[in-house]
Amino acid sequence: MGILDFLGFDDKSKQIAEFIEKEAVIIDVRTYEEFAGGHIKNSKNIPLQIIETKINDIKKLNKPVIVCCKSGMRSSQAASILKRNGIETMNGGGWQSLQLKL
Repeated sequence: MGILDFLGFDDKSKQIAEFIEKEAVIIDVRTYEEFAGGHIKNSKNIPLQIIETKINDIKKLNKPVIVCCKSGMRSSQAASILKRNGIETMNGGGWQSLQLKL
């Protein structure tokens, strides 16, 4: 394990592939306006500001979740919130970077 792996900056492609294999839902936590400007096909838009109010809806999906945003900062916060609520989640980082890995 290299230093980048330890710090969480490793190549996420393998983890993303595993989540996609389990039919993960992609949740984009950017604002509605940002999402309207471009997003991953079939992703759901739940802005970070309201994600805690949607926990039950997300749990009802009964699928793992990949969260994304513009750079990975908001999705990191969203991943922490979802994990804290018992939802299998990973931070996919920036949506454009994630799209390239799908």
